Amino acid sequence: MGTTVFDSILFRDMFGTSEMRAIFSDDALIHRYLDVESALARAQSRCGLIPGEAAQAIGHAADTIQIDHDRLRRETENVGYPILPLVHQLAEAAGEAGRYVHWGATTQDIMDTASVLQIRAALGILRRDLGELRTILAAKAIKYRDTPMAGRTHLQQALPITFGYKLAVWHSSVERHIERLEQVSPRVLVGQLSGAAGTLASIGDGGLDMQRLFCEELGLSQPTITWHVARDGFAEVVALLGLITGTLGKIATNIMMMSATEFGEVSEPFVPGRGASSTMPQKRNPVASELMLAAAKAVRQQVAAMLDGMIHDFERATGPWHLEWLALPESFLLTAASLANAKFMLGGLVVHEDRMRHNLHLSHGLIVAEAVMMAAAPQLGRQRAHDIVYDACRVAIDRGSGLADVLVAVPEIVGALGGAEMIRLRCDPGNYLGLSGAMIDRALEASADKPAAS
Repeated sequence: MGTTVFDSILFRDMFGTSEMRAIFSDDALIHRYLDVESALARAQSRCGLIPGEAAQAIGHAADTIQIDHDRLRRETENVGYPILPLVHQLAEAAGEAGRYVHWGATTQDIMDTASVLQIRAALGILRRDLGELRTILAAKAIKYRDTPMAGRTHLQQALPITFGYKLAVWHSSVERHIERLEQVSPRVLVGQLSGAAGTLASIGDGGLDMQRLFCEELGLSQPTITWHVARDGFAEVVALLGLITGTLGKIATNIMMMSATEFGEVSEPFVPGRGASSTMPQKRNPVASELMLAAAKAVRQQVAAMLDGMIHDFERATGPWHLEWLALPESFLLTAASLANAKFMLGGLVVHEDRMRHNLHLSHGLIVAEAVMMAAAPQLGRQRAHDIVYDACRVAIDRGSGLADVLVAVPEIVGALGGAEMIRLRCDPGNYLGLSGAMIDRALEASADKPAAS
């Protein structure tokens, strides 16, 4: 039975995905360690440090070994790290070649490189999911390009926008995250093989060539210098996950608020029983959005942990390194879950255009007070136009009447706008959408993803 949401049979698929769990499972991690040890032996045989037959035997043992997990756990708890206990079992399985296992390496070399291999696989999943989410948002931005709704600032209606504009803004964030992911990969997908204090003294001459071959075996870049205590690469990765989940948390917050009964502008996809209440049969809670918001808050804490973990003492840390063992897997699991929820929720989002139009007209024209002010400003001056429209808004609010009905009785505004009919046109929110459409078009044209309109 699980003890946290990450391994719980009840919650694990709400706070992670099976695909991402497979990357960070114990079994997968142990095999990453074995892959690294095997690559080390191959690289060392290529540069003549160990016999070729030994490298073959070590590789065969790494591929076929039956790990004694209970023994590995007991020895790991005693040593404090899993590599020495694993090396014991690998050396035994390799027979005579066992004396060449882990030649010249240190525990952190193996663990860091295994973590890089995990990160590479995990980033591949995120790259795919971000691409799919970008496609979803682009298609919906096109579909709702001209669907007017109220734009809100400080939780108050501000000016009209379109729902497509809102979606395109979200799309732009996802687009930047994809760009950031591509930029971070070369900085983090770097091998680690430097020996006890990072100087490769255990290898001596030819050590850097061996390091290059080692990284080549694993398809990783060779570091310019040891990064045992330079943890900015891993911290940057988790910070990126914080940015991704932060964007998804913002989207989730918008969707939850727009789903509120009083707004009623969108609904998450309907699945029988999903979001149901145990006591209120009418409820349809925005479960996906709630989980996305929770993930954002949880990953934010791991970003802080990774930044704290950057502060290492001297050439090998006494504890900050261990923070990564918690933060890396959990951050990737939470991000994967948030992306899965985002794709489900946004892919099947139910948009209530009639409620958007209804809400847009709730203020009886007040939402476009700026439109009247700016139209009158050339003749009256901006400040005079502002003061007149401001007073008209106060009157409309006090009377509960429409803004246009008040303005048609103000001679200065009638004269400035050219008559009552023009005032009413200016007070129609649908006529004051700004450059929403043009901005959507430009954002999607700049994107690598250009779906056809649906």
